[in-house]
Amino acid sequence: MNPPPTPAPHPTPIGNAPHTPTQGPLSGPQGGGRRGGPNLTEAPAPRRTAWTAEELMAMDFPTPRWAVPGVICEGVTLLAGPPKVGKSWMSLGLALDIAAGRPAFGRIPAEQGSVLYLALEDTPRRLKSRMEIALGGRPAPAGLTLSIACEPMPAGGTEQISQWLDAHPDARMVVIDVFVKVRGTPAPGVAAYDADYTAMTRIKRVADHYGVAVVLVHHVRKAAAEDFLATVSGTNGLAGAADAVLVLERARARADGVLHVTGRDVDETDYPLAFDPSAGAWSLLDGNAADYQMRDTRSLIIRYLRDYPGTKPKDIAAALNLDAGTVRQNCRRMETDGQLRRNPAGQYWPGDTATAATSDSSDSGDAPAVEPLSLLSLRHSTPDDQGEHQ
Repeated sequence: MNPPPTPAPHPTPIGNAPHTPTQGPLSGPQGGGRRGGPNLTEAPAPRRTAWTAEELMAMDFPTPRWAVPGVICEGVTLLAGPPKVGKSWMSLGLALDIAAGRPAFGRIPAEQGSVLYLALEDTPRRLKSRMEIALGGRPAPAGLTLSIACEPMPAGGTEQISQWLDAHPDARMVVIDVFVKVRGTPAPGVAAYDADYTAMTRIKRVADHYGVAVVLVHHVRKAAAEDFLATVSGTNGLAGAADAVLVLERARARADGVLHVTGRDVDETDYPLAFDPSAGAWSLLDGNAADYQMRDTRSLIIRYLRDYPGTKPKDIAAALNLDAGTVRQNCRRMETDGQLRRNPAGQYWPGDTATAATSDSSDSGDAPAVEPLSLLSLRHSTPDDQGEHQ
């Protein structure tokens, strides 16, 4: 097999990113790019588009390439969430983990590969500050390229990204933070849905051509919706053209959040996560995401009982500094809804654990089985958002 062609020089690199005197900001090892980028102006060559069922079943296809197994696959992934929820911390953390070959979210094994991170709302100083927090003294991975500028997709942005991918054949992920900076201005008279779909299709052609994951950081609407897909800002053309959609949800001043995931190659799942601002890191939590989606008193009660099962409402209220009557009423309602279990002594357990002890010999005193410490543990703390802009 002939070796792949050497990539062409970079006539229009993405500027303003840290680089060495001999290497442009999107340059890399020049000893073997994979292949030229997709032609975005000419019509593609005719290709076969139909098979018999028997032919299709006899075909072998390569397995999808995952950036984060079960969460981010090759193709275009839309990562959406409200401002200052932690999207930029999440995308930078994933970029650092994949470039270094460390587990994503602290627990999901990820294969090492080069990553391009386009931080289009940042400055080099802010990027360095964030990486110092996220790295926690570890060395910066050589496989991560950062840039704070990129042309809009219709004006050369796709070619710039393709040039970087040609120079990094081991690339596993490209992050564009934020997508609105590169999507371009719709042509006059084009319907909003068509404009959104076209904008996504342009970057999707690059992702599909290279078999790499492209993560587009985006916003959600202010209005709430029962279906998390309906919260993505813009028309359905964005979510419809994406291969996967991730929506990050976190109540203000809460450390815990939920990452809603759906897509063509990923299972529809909700992942419970916790954000540690001192490390700038999102980590995967144990338990069901539904526990962390509860609001107000119910959320506090269920999470406290996971740490201190077999506690009575009076002691729960004292530990959480809540009104005892309110806690008692919520515990009864949560028992009716199946979220909690209660024994005859009035002690409560999370409803999805083994059946609570119901023997009459259970301790009928007010003291819980485990002496509660304090609500203000690391997991239950309510840190500020540390000025995170995304």
